[in-house]
Formats: sequence, structure tokens, C-alpha cells
Amino acid sequence: MRTLRSWISRVGGLFHKERNDPELAQELESHLQLHIDDNLRAGMGPEEARRSALIKLGGMEQTKELYRDRSGIPWVETLIQDLRFGLRMLRKNPGFTAVAVLTLALGIGANTAMFSVLEGVVLAPLPYRQPSRLVVVWQSNPRFPRVAISYPNFIDWQRNALSFEQMAAFAQQEYDLTNPGTPEHIDGAGISSSFFNTLGMKLALGRDFAPEDDQRGGAPVVIISNRLWRDRFNGSPEALGKVVTLNGQDYTVVGIVPPRFHFEGEGGAADVYTALGRGQGTSVELDNRAGHWISCIARLKPGVSVSQAQAEMSTVQNDLDELYPADDRDLGTSVVPLKQQIIGDASETLLLLLGAVGLVLLIASSNVANLLLARSAVRKREFAIRSALGASRSRVARQVLTEGVLLSLFGAGLAVVLAKLALSLVLAAVPRDLPRTENIGLNLPVLLFTLGVSLAVGILFGLVPALKGSRFDPQVSLKEGGYGFASSRHRAQSSLVIVQLAFTLVLLVGAGMLLRTIRHLWDVNPGFETHQMITFKVGGAGTLTKTASSTRIAYQQLIERIRHIPGVEAAEFTDEVPLTRQGGTMPFWIGSQRPLSLQGAPRLVAFLTGSDYLRTMGIPLLRGRFFTPQDTTKSPCVVVIDSVFAQIYFKDNDPIGQTLSFGFAPVGPCKIVGVAGHVRDWELSDPATHVQNQVYFPFFQDPDEWVPINYPDATVVVRTPLDAASIMPAIKTAVYGVGSEQPVYNVHTMQEIVSESMSSQRFPMILLGTFAGLALLLASVGIYGLISYSVAQRVHEIGIRMAIGAQRREIFGMVISEGLRLTLAGLATGAAAALVLTRLLSSFSRLLYGVGTNDPVTFVAVSLVLTVLAVSACYIPARRATKVDPMVALRYE
Repeated sequence: MRTLRSWISRVGGLFHKERNDPELAQELESHLQLHIDDNLRAGMGPEEARRSALIKLGGMEQTKELYRDRSGIPWVETLIQDLRFGLRMLRKNPGFTAVAVLTLALGIGANTAMFSVLEGVVLAPLPYRQPSRLVVVWQSNPRFPRVAISYPNFIDWQRNALSFEQMAAFAQQEYDLTNPGTPEHIDGAGISSSFFNTLGMKLALGRDFAPEDDQRGGAPVVIISNRLWRDRFNGSPEALGKVVTLNGQDYTVVGIVPPRFHFEGEGGAADVYTALGRGQGTSVELDNRAGHWISCIARLKPGVSVSQAQAEMSTVQNDLDELYPADDRDLGTSVVPLKQQIIGDASETLLLLLGAVGLVLLIASSNVANLLLARSAVRKREFAIRSALGASRSRVARQVLTEGVLLSLFGAGLAVVLAKLALSLVLAAVPRDLPRTENIGLNLPVLLFTLGVSLAVGILFGLVPALKGSRFDPQVSLKEGGYGFASSRHRAQSSLVIVQLAFTLVLLVGAGMLLRTIRHLWDVNPGFETHQMITFKVGGAGTLTKTASSTRIAYQQLIERIRHIPGVEAAEFTDEVPLTRQGGTMPFWIGSQRPLSLQGAPRLVAFLTGSDYLRTMGIPLLRGRFFTPQDTTKSPCVVVIDSVFAQIYFKDNDPIGQTLSFGFAPVGPCKIVGVAGHVRDWELSDPATHVQNQVYFPFFQDPDEWVPINYPDATVVVRTPLDAASIMPAIKTAVYGVGSEQPVYNVHTMQEIVSESMSSQRFPMILLGTFAGLALLLASVGIYGLISYSVAQRVHEIGIRMAIGAQRREIFGMVISEGLRLTLAGLATGAAAALVLTRLLSSFSRLLYGVGTNDPVTFVAVSLVLTVLAVSACYIPARRATKVDPMVALRYE
């Protein structure tokens, strides 16, 4: 033994620290193996053959020559050699390499796809000049922290505020384009003359609005989108000066916006921009200081903070409150960075999902770490020889770590391909209200993220096997085959599997709770019929809507023709169908005595409908009557309230015959003639934070000055047993019978609208469910691999057990119980972590409905699913263990 130690010391002295390299170790290992084979053929036993070969190798002059030829290699060359050796080792084990790369690709690819969404929506800067200085200025009242502003207040702000370089107003609007080309309904925006300058954006062609364009009596001019310019004018510069007809009025094209320009605050991609100060056929909105319908953006002066601007705007608005107490009393202001306003709550949800997909990556990394740990057991002889030849433990660990990083880089390459495919599926599932989706893609920041994650993951999962693989005694490993560190490696692998199971449980609980939320929402009674209902909008023909009287007649004739279509059971107009509301509340008071503070008055949601609306929508009439064709502008104003309104304000009195008055509207007092059932208007969960009071106004009692504003936005609801594809051609024929200039658009069934209202829950549910499925697959593979490895390592033990009388069912139970212990440990750990996730989900008011944070059904169900799959993964290794031949096992090793 003394002789062996001296020769190990001699060889180790030749090759130590950073001067040793893997190519040399491989060459020396080849020499050592040749000597061992020669000794075995000479009749030596295995142990004697190893000792003799090592002593002979230490005394070889070739060993010294090999060392001298490779001494002084720079660290860069050493790294290159590590990489080359790592590539050769991975190429020699294609099965292991393929499984590890695919596992990592799934984890890294899912993270890349999710980060692409986060980067595009949250992290990417706004496409404007110095976007950090852009803010949105809101009004606030005692009931709502942010509300739209009135046009007169905006003019006063623009005149008096000193914290801003520029201030602009905009309002989302819709237009019917009838010339040039085929009639089309398009989205647009009314903007003030300073809008594009405030954003710091130059037009592609033409000019911006001049101040004289942005006032009553100004020239009818329009700026069009790049899309509209290409589609209607073939991208010709001669489009400037041409005429387009919008809502029956001719506008002259004076400018064209750049390609891909999209103002994030519009709510949609506008195709036309008109001057806001001209008004849209009426001055009622421009003159109404109590009417809140526009938004305001501003650019801060250099050096002015948001808090400073907020303080000044509060002072400006307080002055207006004193000047106009009837409309502005109790109004405040709120200054919000534009990016914060656009993103809203989306960042919190996306960060939560990124954290969830990060768990998938950790599970994948744990799986690969387990593979490397198992592989290091196979390579223990190689490590022992390299250590005996002088390689330090850090040198061996670095080589294992290098191989791990190579695996992660290969996985990252495949992950980019998988992420590209996954992104198309993610974009198909994103809700319509998710902002900035046009920015989502595999751009440079996303690719850099993928590279960084792959390097970090390679180091993470390579570190454990690297450290474990380097902690051994080379003499013991050469003499006993390396059993000295098998138990510690098994403990490390077991710990990694427990972590995988815990993370999987967390993801399954999150997906399960969102799934139960969707199930509860589908069971909610929305207060109206959702089946056999079709909704669509009809644009106004300019030739038929020149006056309020002709507009009413045209719309009345249109609805009558639709009602006479075979298969139509009922049809009616409304300004907005339930579950599509974007805002729109108004203050009210009972009786005719106006409150001192209009802004502090209670609010209600108003529906402008025709007389057959309740029957068409299947909303019950609980008391009194609904509207009749006789309820017109020539008859007294009437309204119908809903059951919630009646319960709150007329709990002990009969509401029929009482009167209501309203702010922001030139009607009232109006007599209450009926009580209808309550409908879920904002969303199916209908949280208490939303306005619950609902009132119906007669469509044909709308005052003349509001007809040009409300009628073009009217929606038609149709009850029919036929599907939309069957009935819509006949409906379009009926519409075009009034005028071919009337486009039909936004065709939906009510079930589609109900489904879309759940998109804020469905999107994270789909992603969490996908992540949980990946985690479940990886965790099942992980526990299968660990139990298989354990069975392989315990063949000798199993043979002894069976030789002394153990039955096959006892061996089977022993293996299954080992997997079950790991599963239970993972469930216990994961349950505690899942409670944290459920509290995060509950903090989002729109994510969970009808499900508690400690929902026992979800926890029990996912625990059972995980347990069954984990035990199933142990079945094959357990069956293999029962087939061990005791005689073969006793001769093992």
C-alpha cells in the first residue's frame, strides 16, 4: 500500500492545479486502461491489476514527456480544451444528450415565450420621443379616482398649467367611411392640434392640424393612417388634398401618419384623426362642462417631476371648482405616467405568470441535474483516475460544469425554435384588453434573456453534480468501485425530486383554482339570455341621417325590416350590450332638487334601448311597464330602473311614479314606470367596486342634439334560433335596403361576448395549465428516473432480500413506498408554497371568483392527481425490481 501511495503522489505531483487538462487526462487514462487489460490477461485479479497498472504508469517516461509537452497552456486554451472534451463526451452519449437538451429546451423555451410577452407589454419603451416625460392627466371625484375630463376643463388646463411643455386632448371615435371605395366602418380619434407634437412624432407626409383647424368653424380636414393611405390611395403622395367621406361629411386629407404608428392610449388602432375642437356635427359635447368624455396627455417640462405636476394641477382644478361650482365642485386631478396608465394591472399578472414558468425551468433544471448525478456515478472511475494523475477537485468540477453549460446552450438553441411556435399559441389566447401586443416577438432583448437564462441554468444544474462528482477518495474509488459517495448522491437526487414535486403542486393548484373560477363564472346567471342571441352594429348612412327626425325614421324602418326576416323572433336597438361596458356612468338624484355637489352624487349605469329590448334580451320585467312606441320626444320622459336600484333607494316605498333627475344629460326629471331584473353589466363576477344601479331610457326619447352622437353607435340585438352565418346575409340585405352606405360590423353572439368577458381569468388559466402540464411531465420523468436508478444501484441488496425469503410483492411494495415517501414529502412542501400563490391570486380582484384561498377541493384534487402519476411512474422500476434473479444479483459487481 505504501508503494501505491508513493506512485500516486509522484503522478499527482506531475499534474496539478490549472496546469492539468482533460485531453492529457484522457490520454493517460487510455494508457492506464491498456496496462490494466494486459494485467488481467496475465491472470491478475481486478484489484491487483489496477495497482500494478498505476505503479507502472507513474514510472513511465512517456508520462513525463506528455506533461512537458503540455506545460504552460494559457487558460483560454484550457477552456477550449474543456469545451472540446465536453463536446466529445456528449457526442459519445447521444441518448443522455438528447434527453437533457430536450428537457432544457422545454423549460427555457417556455420562459422565453413568456418573457417575450412581458418584454413587449411591460419592459419595451414607448415608441415616442422621451417617453418618460409623457403623462396622462385625469379628473377625479369622491367616487372614482380617475375619470375622463370635459372639453371646457381641458381648455382651461391648457391655458393655466405651467408644468407642461405641451398638453393635448384625444377621444376615441368611430366613423363610417363611404368614399373612396367600399363603405367601411373604421376606428378613429378626435385630437387637438397639439397631439402629435406632444408625442414628439412627425408625420410621414403632409402637415399637422393648425390651431385654426381645431376650433368651431374650422376647415374639415383629416389625417389618415398609413394603412388607409395604402388601401384607398395606393400609397400615392397625391392623396394629400383628396377627399374622404366620414359619417356623411367630406374631409380633406392633409397628413399621413408613419407606418406602424399606434397611440397606445386610444384603445384601438385609429385609421383617421379629426380635429377635436370642431365638434362632430354638434357643439353639445364641447359646451358641456359636466360632460366627461375626453382624455388628456401632456409632456412634462425638463426637470419637472410627476409629483410637482400633480401639485400644480390640483391648484388649477381647485380654482375651476370655485369658478364653476355647479359642475366642478369636488373635482380633483390625477397625473399618471403614460406607460403606467397603458400597462395598468397587466404587469402584475404577467410577472406572476413569469414566476410560474420559472418554476417549470427549475423543475427541468432539477431533472438534468439528476441525470448528471446519475451519469457522474458511471464516470466515477474516470474522475478517480484523473484525480490520481494530478487533477485537482476544482479541475474535475470545472469539467462537469462545462458540460452542463454546453447542454444548456444546446437547449437554448432548440428553445428559441419552440418559443417561436409557442408565441403564436400565446398570442391566440391573449385577451383583447391586453395592451401593446403588437410589440410581442423574439427580438434582441428576448434573445439576450434566453442566452443569460441558459448560462445561469447551466451553472445551476451543473453545480450540484460537479461538487458531488469531485468529492471522493481516488484510492477508495479505484479499490471499491466508488460506493463511498453513492448514498450522498442519492440523497441529493431525492431532494431534487422533492423540489420538483413541490413546484408541480404549486402550479397545479394555481391552474386548478383558475379552472374552478371559470367553472363558477359559467354557472353565474347574467340576468339575460345568452343563447340564440346575435349582436351587431350598423353604421349611419349620411344621406338618411341629415336631421334628427330623418335619423329616427331611418332607424325605425331598419329595425322593422329586421324583425320581418324569417327566423328572427325579436330584434331591438340598444346603445350597449351587457358585459361590453368601457365606462359611462352618470350622477343622479331622486326628485328634482339638484344636490350641491354633482360630482359627489351617487352614480348609475344607463342603457338607451328600444321598446322591445327586455323581451329580446330575456330580461324579466318585475313591476310596472317597459317602453312603448308612444314614448317619444313629444311625450313625458320615462325610465325603468333595475331591482338593485329599487332595493337600495326604494326599499320601503313603491318606486313606480317616483321621479329621477340626471347630471350630464339634458333630460329629466323622468318618471319611473317599471322595475326590471338586474343584469351583470361590467363582468360576470360583478364586484361591489362597480356601479350597480341600472336605468333604461327610451331610444326614441333621445333629445335632438344627442341623436347624431348616440344613434351611430347603436347596437342591434337579435333573437333567432339560426346561427350567425345563416341569418346575417338576410340581415345585411335588410340593412342595405335603407342605404348601401351603411356598413354592418362587430357581429358577435352573446355567448362569444360572455366568453370574452372571462378572458382576464382564461388567459392565466391556459398558461398556468400549460405550465402545470409541463411540470407534471417533467416531475413524472424525474421520479421515474430516480427510482430506476435506485433499483439499479440496489440490485445486490434486492438479490440478498429475495435469497433470504422476501416475496416479489414485498419487493414491489418497497420500491413503491420509496416513491410514495418522496411524493408525500413533495406534497407537504408544495402545499405550503401553494398557499402563498393562492394569496397572490386572490390579491387580483378579477382573477378568482367563488374560490377561497385555501380551497380544499382544489388542494385535494391536485394532490391526488400528483400522487397517482408519481406512483404510476414508479410502477415500471418496481416491476423490474421484482424480476431480479437472486443468483445473478449475488454475483453483481
